[in-house]
Amino acid sequence: MPTTTSTNTESAMDAFEPYQEQKGEEYMNEKQQDHFKAILLAWKKELMEEVDKTVTHMKDDATNFPDPSDRASQEEEFALELRTRDRERKLIKKIDESIILMDSEEYGFCETCGVNIGIRRLEARPTATQCIDCKELDERKEKTS
Repeated sequence: MPTTTSTNTESAMDAFEPYQEQKGEEYMNEKQQDHFKAILLAWKKELMEEVDKTVTHMKDDATNFPDPSDRASQEEEFALELRTRDRERKLIKKIDESIILMDSEEYGFCETCGVNIGIRRLEARPTATQCIDCKELDERKEKTS
């Protein structure tokens, strides 16, 4: 669960201790699901806060500069922020999909072959839907296309 130390540069995912599997423990048991659900929800909350900050920043800092260079710089800054937020919006959707998979007890299993994705892979990428072998195969296929 969350540690007590945090900094402004620390992300929500950094605030969690890695899950320590117990010998003979069943994969994706309730304790593991609770661990990953907490991570996913904290990550989503952090992303939603960033969206709010962007909206506030764009409202507060929007200025109609008389100088075209200043105006272009501001527009470029806002465009970059919006692209970042769009990527984060897609990530929020993946987080929501992961929570739905968890509720249907399909979280943690490869959508391609059905094997366990693995605790360490999910720690690194909680929204992973494929085991490492299937993901690498998809990436190789994508490169050759």
